[in-house]
Amino acid sequence: MSVKCVEMDNENISHSVTLTPRLEYSTLLLDEIVDVISQKRNNLKQSNKDLIFDFDETDKTHLQSIELERIMAFSLEVLTLAKKKTKSITNVQSIPQVLPSSIPLIRTISAQLYELIPDCSQKLSKLSVHLGSIVLDSAALTHASFDFSQSNIESSTLLDEVKLMVDSKISKQYPNVDFFKLSNT
Repeated sequence: MSVKCVEMDNENISHSVTLTPRLEYSTLLLDEIVDVISQKRNNLKQSNKDLIFDFDETDKTHLQSIELERIMAFSLEVLTLAKKKTKSITNVQSIPQVLPSSIPLIRTISAQLYELIPDCSQKLSKLSVHLGSIVLDSAALTHASFDFSQSNIESSTLLDEVKLMVDSKISKQYPNVDFFKLSNT
């Protein structure tokens, strides 16, 4: 990713140039995390495939296995969305429009994975700090302003959409599971 600089003084140019390696590092870190979660999700899907036909709603391990797979699927979808947004950045001016809503998405998944995959949770926390500093620095360079309320609304809407999509996929994958009971356990 290259950052386009248009008539900036020397101080702004040096700040702008430092955004590129930080953004590249953030993208690599996000790729690494997505790969780990993708592998975990695939492993869970494989180990849960017997539950398609042999699901016992009274067996807590069955419920926990499917819930864990749902969490991994949800995390993977949200982080893939954040990854697409991050990779869509074309210049320093696009950063304040693209990244602010991704940070709450990443923090939400970090909190969700805290006990399940502590290493990924910690890396996601680190990533959110990096992205936050990139957003603030890019805003200073471009004189952008933020509406954090709008960013929170956008990320909440995205989380709700992904949750519906993932719940639909999981319920199709496990047609014998009563997901109302699953979500209330």
